[in-house]
Amino acid sequence: MAKIKTIGVIGAGQMGNGIAHVCALNGYDVLLNDIEGVRIVAALGIIEGNLGRQVAKGMVESGAAASAFARIKPAKDFTSLADCDLVVEAATENQAIKKEIFAALSKLVNKDAVLASNTSSISITGLASSTDRPEKFIGLHFMNPAPIMKLVEVIRGIATSKETFETTKTLVESLGKTMAVSEDFPAFIVNRVLMPMINEAVYTLYEGVGSVESIDTGLKLGANHPMGPLELADFIGLDTCLAIMQVLYEGLADTKYRPCPLLVKYVEAGWLGKKTGRGFYDYSGPAPAPTR
Repeated sequence: MAKIKTIGVIGAGQMGNGIAHVCALNGYDVLLNDIEGVRIVAALGIIEGNLGRQVAKGMVESGAAASAFARIKPAKDFTSLADCDLVVEAATENQAIKKEIFAALSKLVNKDAVLASNTSSISITGLASSTDRPEKFIGLHFMNPAPIMKLVEVIRGIATSKETFETTKTLVESLGKTMAVSEDFPAFIVNRVLMPMINEAVYTLYEGVGSVESIDTGLKLGANHPMGPLELADFIGLDTCLAIMQVLYEGLADTKYRPCPLLVKYVEAGWLGKKTGRGFYDYSGPAPAPTR
C-alpha cells in the first residue's frame, strides 16, 4: 500500500477547510489550495477558530491544536501539490469543473499519488476518466462538518485498484472516521436517501402544506431529527442540494427525483442558505427567521 504523509486539498470552502482540519489534527501535512488566494487566508482563519473551539470544549489539547494548525500550509497553485501522496478535491459540485481540475492536476502531481474527489453525487468513474490514473482514483466523501461528523463514504470507480481502496481505508481509519462503502451510483448512499427527503420538504412548503417553521418543527419533534430538513438544506447550501437532485434526476431517469421548482427559484435568486445569509431562513437578525 502507498504511504500517505502529505495531503493536498483543492478547494478552501466549508468542506475543504474541514478536511484540511481533520487531516492536520491527525498528523498529516496538508497543502490547502484554492483558485482564489483570499479564500485560503479565510479558511486558515476558520480552521484556527474551529481548533480553538475544540480546545475550549476539552475535545483537543491546546498543544495538539497548535501543532495541527502549523501543519497546514497554503498552496498557491497545483504545482505546489506535486509531491503530495494524496490530493482530495473539494471544489463546487459541478462535473465539468471537477474534470478540468483533475485533468490539470494529473500532469503535475507525482505518478504514484492517489487522487480523490469529495463529490457528494457525481460519478467517480466519470471523474477518473479525466485523469492519467483511473486505477489510483477514488471517491472520498466526508460528511459536513468534517471535523465533527464520523462518517466518510468511500466510492470505488470501475477502474479503482484494490491497493488504492486499501490505502484509502487505512487513511479513513487513521482519521478516526467510520467508513461506509458505496457503489458508484448517483448520489451514493447518504444523499440518495437524504436529498429526496429535503426535496420533498421543499415540495411540502411549495404546495402550502405547511410553513417553514411547521415543517422543521414537525421533523425535529415528530421524527427526532436534530435539524429540520429546510434548516439542514440551508446549512448544506441550496445550490448543492439542487446540484445533487439534478444528478439523481438525470442519472436515474425517475420523476420522483425531479427538483422542486421552489428550490430552483431560491437558487436562481441567490438565496443559497447560511453562506449567503438567506435561504429558507433569513440570517441577518439575532435569530434565523423563516422567509416563507
